[in-house]
This record gives sequence, structure tokens and C-alpha cells, in this order.
Amino acid sequence: MLKLTPENYYSHETDWDYMSFSLYKDFTKCEAAALAKLNEDWQPTSSPTPLLVGNYIHSYFESPEAHQAWLDRSETGAKTNRELMMTKPTKTDPDGHLRAEFKLADQMIQTLKNDKLFNFVYMPGEKEVIVTGKIGDHEWKGKIDSLVLNKGYFCDLKMVDDIHKKHWDAKNHQWTNFIEDRGYIMQAAIYKELIKQSFNKNCQPFIFSVSKQTPPDKGAFDFQGDTKFLMQEAIDEIKENQERYWQIMTGEVAPKHCGKCEFFRLTKELSGFQHVTDIEVD
Repeated sequence: MLKLTPENYYSHETDWDYMSFSLYKDFTKCEAAALAKLNEDWQPTSSPTPLLVGNYIHSYFESPEAHQAWLDRSETGAKTNRELMMTKPTKTDPDGHLRAEFKLADQMIQTLKNDKLFNFVYMPGEKEVIVTGKIGDHEWKGKIDSLVLNKGYFCDLKMVDDIHKKHWDAKNHQWTNFIEDRGYIMQAAIYKELIKQSFNKNCQPFIFSVSKQTPPDKGAFDFQGDTKFLMQEAIDEIKENQERYWQIMTGEVAPKHCGKCEFFRLTKELSGFQHVTDIEVD
């Protein structure tokens, strides 16, 4: 198995050896799309800006050195991240200026930077800690935003459009919050298990969130009460489903199309007619 490093952690090469929360989530959405993405045969159409904003904020709270390294880094071999943050030069603005998304990101940073609870809980931790372990019979990987082993907890930092926005849970036919909607309870359960296996320490998870609003909102969330049972249910779900995903990756099982996603639309072929009354609606 490949040894994980900060340089190769996010590479598809290591995904063949280690399952991760993001890869597992891809498979739950559409098996065919997840495999195509893993094989680098297809990439979803998406704006790079949200990822840039997220990495800009994360690196700031990692360390001054990590933040500077991220600004100077070129992900594509062309422009540096710092250059991507700037508008295109014009006659009246030959140097360009900071794009609106990153002006807002600076406000989000200040919102957290000025918060006493965030500074007391999140900042003392070791940042971007790679953890590995087994869930069921398979290897998993994770990267912890802030790990405070000596006090037995870890933190994840999340950027969100609106902390209080409601999200429709089609499976349970009810409205829910962004943490449940994005599967962050499962992510916390995975990280808790991998930390335990990596350091023989049982740590409690926390989430800090900051919104992309003006001014930004912020929140701090624990996983107490009924959430403990939901975390165990998430681990049980993984154990039940992951074998199929690994078999898809090894070619033993053919992946299923979800029938709705971008990859399906791209590769879709009509095979017959459908009754008007049978059209699925969301």
C-alpha cells in the first residue's frame, strides 16, 4: 500500500488503496460516475472558486507558512493560487484586484479569528493530520483539520452558504440542517474511528462553521445526545455498503448509473419509450 503524505493524500493513486469519506459519498450518489472520476475518464463540471476559497481559509488557520505556500502554489502548472484570486488586468486596473469571493473569504477569516471559543478550541490543535485505519475489512484514510490529542477532541472547519438554511431529505421525507444533509455525521464517525486506531485515543468531534454571507455567520457544534447513535448507524451503513464499492473498483461488479447526474446525462442512450405518467420528478 502507498504511504500517505501531504503531497499524495488527495491523489487518485492513493484512492485505490484507501477509501475516504469523499470517495464513499461519490459512490453513494452514482457508482458509474464515481468509477469514471476515479479512473480519470471524466471530471464533473464545476467552478474551481469554492474549492479555492475553502483552501484559502483552511491554510490560513493551518499556519502562516502553510498559507504562504498555498498562495505561491500552482495547482495546474500555470497561474499560482494568488494569481487566481485576482481579477484580470484592465487598462484602468493593470494589476487587477482581489476578487469579490476572496474579499468575502477575508471577512470569514476575520469572523473566526476574532472569536474567543474558536481560538480556545480550534487553534491549539495540530493541523491537517493524516489518519488511517480499517472500517470493516477495508483500509480508510482521513485528514483532520485540527487534532488536540492531549485533551481528547478534534475539530472540522466547514464553509457553508447559510448555517440556518433548510435542506430537503428525500430519503426520510423531512427538512434537515446542513450537517446532516452533507453527511458530516458520517464523516465525524469515520474520523473518530481512524483517530482511535492511529493514536489509541478516543476523541470527541466538533464542527466550526462560517457562512458565505455579509457579514458572515458562525457556529460551533458538538455530537452529543442522539447524534452518538447516528454516528454508529453511519459506521454500520459503511460496513454494509462498502464491499460492493470495492468490488466495483476491482472490476468484479459492474457499476450502476443513478439515472439523473451529469455523468449519466453525458453518456445516456435512449433504448425505448417511457409512459408520460412514469416520468420521475424531484
